[in-house]
Amino acid sequence: MPLLNMDAVHPITAPDGTVITNTVYLQNVIDHPRISVGAYSYASNFMPQTNWAQTLAPYLFPISQEKLMIGKFCQFAHGTTFITSSANHPMGGFSTYPFRVFRPETMIDYIKLPHRDTVVGHDVWIGHGAMIMPGVTIGSGAIIASGAVVTKDVAPYTIVGGNPAQVIRQRFSDEIISDLLEIKWWDWPIERIEAHLTAIEGADVAALKVA
Repeated sequence: MPLLNMDAVHPITAPDGTVITNTVYLQNVIDHPRISVGAYSYASNFMPQTNWAQTLAPYLFPISQEKLMIGKFCQFAHGTTFITSSANHPMGGFSTYPFRVFRPETMIDYIKLPHRDTVVGHDVWIGHGAMIMPGVTIGSGAIIASGAVVTKDVAPYTIVGGNPAQVIRQRFSDEIISDLLEIKWWDWPIERIEAHLTAIEGADVAALKVA
């Protein structure tokens, strides 16, 4: 029996049979025109949520111009928040007050503010209460420490933390990172992934190269 079921809404079941409703596969609970999520990426919250798109990206609206793009096998802890470009205020004048947002006929002016997509690679772990600022790209295999405020791009397989987030360390050597980005195990069929879990969990890149 496979470990993972891509079609599940709540993918974790306790040994006593209790379904853990605090954790969801995001692909199966988010229907938002500006958000895309890869298979098996999940989020957890201390309380079950009814609107996961709003929980993760509260400023991303259907009329927004930017997108939030999330890869496969990502893991988002409680309090992960993406502050997308639609949260911005105009900063070119003497006031940042959003005067025009209070009338429907002038609200459209805010769509014209500068915007950038936020991109999360594959197999990214974002810790408790981390905040990702607009337009950031997080490389595959990166780890974002709890409480981090990420204001700039994060390289693949890099651990960052703090406010603003700074590099703590690189997880593997440049050579191994290059190999992993070429192997792209996250794009394999799930049967192949699970057949080679020992190599993935054991950081055996040589075994993955011939898998």
